[in-house]
Amino acid sequence: MAEEIRLNTAELGEKAASLRAGQRVLLSGTCYTSRDAAHKRITEMLLRGEKPPYPLKNAAVYYAGPTPTPEGLAIGSCGPTTSGRMDPYTPRLLDLGLKCMIGKGKRSPEVVEAIKRNSAVYLCATGGAGALAARCIVKAEVIAFEDLGCESVKRLELRDFPLIVGIDSLGGSILV
Repeated sequence: MAEEIRLNTAELGEKAASLRAGQRVLLSGTCYTSRDAAHKRITEMLLRGEKPPYPLKNAAVYYAGPTPTPEGLAIGSCGPTTSGRMDPYTPRLLDLGLKCMIGKGKRSPEVVEAIKRNSAVYLCATGGAGALAARCIVKAEVIAFEDLGCESVKRLELRDFPLIVGIDSLGGSILV
């Protein structure tokens, strides 16, 4: 069995380019939830010359819309959503410094080219395992677009979140 790579999101700027498709990663640190409705709003903000709700430089974004938080937990079930829905917005965000995306499913050729161009990485989370994924989220806070409910933008603190490198910075991919 391949060794798991322990990685902190603060290291993504320097280490994303060294990850290879198929490697297993235990990710810790700060990331942000953002799905299609939030991506659309962020793109509109950028078009107006406004700052996005989180810094894009070397950031990690998790394509997820967590369920309501049960008493005593940091977050509800928090599984990945289909990443392809963010593809129309993703190349621009990568060009502005986004370093890591977490989700499930294939990406468009335009996104793969933007990943390569920006030495970024796409990490895959296990679909259907949102309750288990939530165990690796130690803190969650809504930071933008609260009106979107579960699709609001949240700042998450991860601890050993299990992922697989789906597409690496060279365009290598486990996705068929």
